[in-house]
Amino acid sequence: MASAVIFRLQESGLINDEEFAVAWTQSRHNSKKLSKRIIAGELRGKGVDQESIDAALDGIDEESEYRTAFGLAMRKYSTMSRLEPEVQVRRIQSLLQRKGFSFSVIGRVLQELGIEVARY
Repeated sequence: MASAVIFRLQESGLINDEEFAVAWTQSRHNSKKLSKRIIAGELRGKGVDQESIDAALDGIDEESEYRTAFGLAMRKYSTMSRLEPEVQVRRIQSLLQRKGFSFSVIGRVLQELGIEVARY
């Protein structure tokens, strides 16, 4: 019975993993500022197949990931002017790691902000 209902919903276009994955990806990346890695995990947790996930994530390129991470870091950095540089680095790194950004993106962001990571 349930499979028949699901089949009818799929046939009428009301259930579509590909469209859901694209919409979810755009929403989570634009509003929550999450990385592709985190979004992929969320979609897997919702039962979306890997092919649909890959197709949805194709819309987020490396430069878009960087711009998102940089925007988050700039907002955080602007509130920490009175803190020691090592505290600034630690807080920005933590924020970007929680959002799922890679170490290469985080390093690039910190370099662009002019914060020396190697000293700390």
